Amino acid sequence: MHIRSIKVMNGPNYWSARRHKLIVMELDLEEMENSPTNKIDGFLERTKTMIPTLVEHRCSEGCVGGFFKRIEEGTWMGHVIEHIALEIQTLAGMDVGFGRTREMPEKGVYFVVFSYWEKKVGIYAAEAAVRIAEALAYGADYDLEADIQKMRELREEERLGPSTGSIVEEAVKRKIPWIRLNRNSLVQLGYGIKQKRIQATVASTTSNIAVEIACDKEDTKNILEAAEIPVPKGSIIYDEEDLDRAIKKIGYPLVLKPVNGNHGKGATTNVLTREDAIVALEAAKKYGKAVICEKFITGFDHRILVINYKFICAAIRKPAHVIGDGKHTIQELIDIVNSDPRRGYGHEKVLTAIKVDDFTMNILNERKLTLDHKLKKGEELILKPTANLSTGGTSIDITDQVHPSNIMMCERIARIIGLDICGIDIMAENLTDPITENGGSILEVNAAPGFRMHLEPAEGLPRNVAEPVIDMLFPPGSSPLIPIIAVSGTNGKTTTTRLIAHIAKQVGYKVGYTTTDGVYIQNQMMMRGDCTGPMSAEFVLKDPTVDFAVLESARGGILRAGLGFHHCDIAVVTNVAEDHLGLDGIDTIEKLAKVKSVAARTLLPSGSAILNADDDLVYKMRTEIEQGKICLYSMDENSKRIKEHCAAHGMACVYENGYITLLKGNWKIRLEKVFNIPLTFGGKAEFNIQNVMAASLACYMQGFKIEDIRQALLTFVPSPAQTPGRMNLFKFKEFNVMVDYAHNAHGMRAIGKFLDKVEAKRKIGVIAGVGDRRDSDIVEIGVEAGKIFDEIVIRQDRNMRGRDEKEIIDLMIKGIESVDKKIKVHVIPNESEAIEFVIKKHAKKDDFIVISSDVVPDALDQIIKYKEEDISGFGMM
Repeated sequence: MHIRSIKVMNGPNYWSARRHKLIVMELDLEEMENSPTNKIDGFLERTKTMIPTLVEHRCSEGCVGGFFKRIEEGTWMGHVIEHIALEIQTLAGMDVGFGRTREMPEKGVYFVVFSYWEKKVGIYAAEAAVRIAEALAYGADYDLEADIQKMRELREEERLGPSTGSIVEEAVKRKIPWIRLNRNSLVQLGYGIKQKRIQATVASTTSNIAVEIACDKEDTKNILEAAEIPVPKGSIIYDEEDLDRAIKKIGYPLVLKPVNGNHGKGATTNVLTREDAIVALEAAKKYGKAVICEKFITGFDHRILVINYKFICAAIRKPAHVIGDGKHTIQELIDIVNSDPRRGYGHEKVLTAIKVDDFTMNILNERKLTLDHKLKKGEELILKPTANLSTGGTSIDITDQVHPSNIMMCERIARIIGLDICGIDIMAENLTDPITENGGSILEVNAAPGFRMHLEPAEGLPRNVAEPVIDMLFPPGSSPLIPIIAVSGTNGKTTTTRLIAHIAKQVGYKVGYTTTDGVYIQNQMMMRGDCTGPMSAEFVLKDPTVDFAVLESARGGILRAGLGFHHCDIAVVTNVAEDHLGLDGIDTIEKLAKVKSVAARTLLPSGSAILNADDDLVYKMRTEIEQGKICLYSMDENSKRIKEHCAAHGMACVYENGYITLLKGNWKIRLEKVFNIPLTFGGKAEFNIQNVMAASLACYMQGFKIEDIRQALLTFVPSPAQTPGRMNLFKFKEFNVMVDYAHNAHGMRAIGKFLDKVEAKRKIGVIAGVGDRRDSDIVEIGVEAGKIFDEIVIRQDRNMRGRDEKEIIDLMIKGIESVDKKIKVHVIPNESEAIEFVIKKHAKKDDFIVISSDVVPDALDQIIKYKEEDISGFGMM
């Protein structure tokens, strides 16, 4: 079997608008296509032996053991691999359950689709599932446990930590979108100007000064002591001389820790001798020159969590430890503790397995013990210097036992330091009494406190500590979202996107938008190129200056990785025409329509889908959209579809008596006369009338005023500045040149309708075929060109996309000659040379030249240069 490709979906996609995280593997079964599972001797038995937990997969049978029944009856290997990929992720601690296997048009080739938690794990699971299936088919030995352990390791490398992860999970529950901004814990919650950020448990609201204070143990201690908060006696030391003075002043037992330390690094507790103190000093100095030496306070290690200056919860922490039974060695006791099903690798379970490391060995060496030593019955051995859960420590929730005086003190401490999310470490016999009465002390105030001990205590109630963080970042009445309008379809997307962005800008929004020629923030191009995929959408949504997004969403990006946003307010679908068929398994126009409908299927309940009622496939989408309003537009005011829709109190837009008219039930609202709207070229550009209707209806449903929409339509002029490569008309002295991006038969037909209304002595077209289209698609472009042009220049795109130049040219000529063999055809492969030929050498008086450009900016620069050279004083529309 051969894996042709693995694609990672991370947003609404062709396979599911709701399940965003999917692996899509294109798999060629090769000879295994001829070997369903019931024809492979022993396959079922070997599968049951290697992965017995697959018995839980019900499959289409709907019962326990359903998948095994399918294997027994006979199913294809792609289906088996789907289930293996899901189950091995579950065995590695990531419970996933969605899967689909669909046959492609090519025999023996399948799309195997399944959900994942972490990207690297999903890719690994896909590859491992194929290896496992081959081993099962051929009866080969296979180390499944090695794969499972590798996936655990990949998960720990990739996943957000438990604290950050809990905040993200709480955000997801509230339908707050999130974007991971780096490989670590920096996360954006919300979009554009409404965004907030977290890094671990430091939020964008957290004071930098407060973090600096908390990270400086000396400053923290001095500030708290000045505020009459009980802290241990101590001083800052730098060398052994300072250490001796501190010992004399404070007395034993001692704690030594670096001034700028965190998470217990370099700290040594319960130091009882000068020799141990010198060792502790050197350990602390590994993390900085300055070391805190203070009185070691006996009692229990408590952690108080304060969020938004309010007490949230409290826990007792205990380092990883074992208790002797007089029978087992220390290593055996560790193994017994680790056998607790609540303990696992990394953060996969409530508790982390205890690992013997350098810290453990140092503790044993100090006590002159080895891992083979047997502890007395009841004897406790602490194995780590700190109580961190990530090193095997445990926590007990005591939130309901904390004395009100201690709660008030902790909230006051948070205010004194100025830390809106803080963890306060208290050493005391208990917190049920005021620590001012039981001798307790504040040991540290921590920025970025860990949440895991509260989320998953070994004992006591779990506390949803992420909830108050989200409440703080997004108080009631605030929104994490900015308006998003998504535009999809075969043709007209870019013009519609630009027009909507123009209208929103005129209303006063700071607009970010994506198109096939670049990404724009407030009309400034930030990225050049085809920017209609998810990365470009994220670029806009990550920008903190943007308060309105218009996102052109093309087929390629949706199939490659899904959409770059979770939901949208408005989804526009312009049309669906035969283009890109045969690519990425999309071999029918109905499948293409499903791709184009993905954005419309992500509508918010308050959103609106703007659908072209003149296009059968787009009109049909209204039945597949589960939430939001359906709005239609049509060139025919008497359309039966429009009349039925409006009779049911629907919203629509039509071309009526020369006007762009909104229909609201039985009411008509005339926006503007088409002749006055520059984009329509006086009503000649029918396809731009459709784009105007789509944009106007979208903006009206977004809540824009009629007057604002009207004014914006009158100021949106088709030009290289506002619509580069979309019907840019240049009036030379004796002839006209129009640049347009038409690159498929549907687009060429639209150009033809426009040219039918244009008077010219000769109509000349500079056209090209696209290499990754089907033969029939390239021929069809030639056919449409042959119908509308008197003379044709065939050029070539820079990227041939897997085709031979002569092959494309021959197909184009075949299409042209099928219309009229007498049409004069010039073949000039280089686009720049083709433009030079038609304008500088070939154009005559009253010609109308249409240039279908590949690299629009370069073509526009070249044409503008010719116009400036030849023809000063001639206008440009």
